[in-house]
Amino acid sequence: MAKFAYKAMNRDGKEIFGVIDADSQALAINDIRNLGLFPTTVREARKSDERRARKQKKGLGDLYFGGIKVKQLVIMTRQLSTLIDAGLPLLRSINVLIAQQKPSKLKDILQEMSSDIQQGSTFSEALAKHPKYFDRLYVNMVRAGEVGGMLEAVLNRLAIFMERRQALKRRVKGAMIYPIAVLLIATGIVLFLLSYVVPEFAEVFKDFGAALPWMTRFLIDVGDFLRFQYWKLMLYFNGTIIFFKILSKFRLTKRIMDRVVLKMPLVGDLVTKVAVARFSRTLGTLITSGVPILQSLRITKETIGNEVIENAVQKVHDSIKEGDTIAAPLDASKVFPPMVVNMIDVGEETGSLDAMLMKVADIYDAEVEIAVETMLRLMEPAIIIVLGGIIGFIVIARSLPIFTLADVISGQ
Repeated sequence: MAKFAYKAMNRDGKEIFGVIDADSQALAINDIRNLGLFPTTVREARKSDERRARKQKKGLGDLYFGGIKVKQLVIMTRQLSTLIDAGLPLLRSINVLIAQQKPSKLKDILQEMSSDIQQGSTFSEALAKHPKYFDRLYVNMVRAGEVGGMLEAVLNRLAIFMERRQALKRRVKGAMIYPIAVLLIATGIVLFLLSYVVPEFAEVFKDFGAALPWMTRFLIDVGDFLRFQYWKLMLYFNGTIIFFKILSKFRLTKRIMDRVVLKMPLVGDLVTKVAVARFSRTLGTLITSGVPILQSLRITKETIGNEVIENAVQKVHDSIKEGDTIAAPLDASKVFPPMVVNMIDVGEETGSLDAMLMKVADIYDAEVEIAVETMLRLMEPAIIIVLGGIIGFIVIARSLPIFTLADVISGQ
């Protein structure tokens, strides 16, 4: 296979230079057209041409800010599944997708994968060169689909899996918007009162030389601190975040922090349910796609995000390696709810583990939604009580000096 340098026009009329592998000049022209380009010059490539093509490619890639959105990956995966299912070869399907894409990071990656496949790489090998955008789960499922001859089905499962995972994230994030917005607005109002209203109010009492109650003095001190030493508050806040981030780098401290999170009221229950849903859907999708169970567990472990639950999954992996079942170590971990353990046990006994894991995932996706709604219902009155207490304290602290001032005036 020879290399051919080409100049071509894209759909926007811009001239593009590149290098492509092909068995002949005619096939090179055909491949260039499949990329959605209109070749004007095609000749055998020299070393200088390859350097020029790499330089241009790097320059174009630097123009794109950000990465690839999950939505883009879902659409690309589903389209690729449809094209392969329609009977198009993999390389032709990728080239069709390239022709449809606007200039973007995804288009650049698809072009790189097209080039890699032309040079003899498998699709999974081409994907593995971009771990930032295609994780181990994606690559291993594609590899299993290639080996089993059911790539289109695996790609369709991947698209469904990513859509459901993204939908779960959207539900959790969307549910948190309201309380966060209320907290931010209320915090802004309180900061404004403490930083600007209270200091002006304090000046009035200084002119009369009246002694202030402790509540009022405390309020004035807080206001002065926010006005003149706010940088200390920012330093403490950022220092605390950095401190906990450093702690989370150590496995022991991260495990302790994750265990504390799991024991927290409401939050721990929600984290457990999210982890169970993610574990079940990831493992079920991998097994359904033909990925070996031990490899599936290793990949699933990386998606959990909690050291305690990851440790439980590792024990499951070690147990299966020794010939035992999944349910026993899950039950021993005391992390997974009994219902989940029993459903997985039944799935193992009946030979329908993948289907049972998917049912567990569906159940716990719904449980997560209920848990989020419950937490929000409890958070709303809690926020109102806390903010009411703060504002009530400010009102009382401002009102108390009025009685002192009245005594001072009557004494005069």
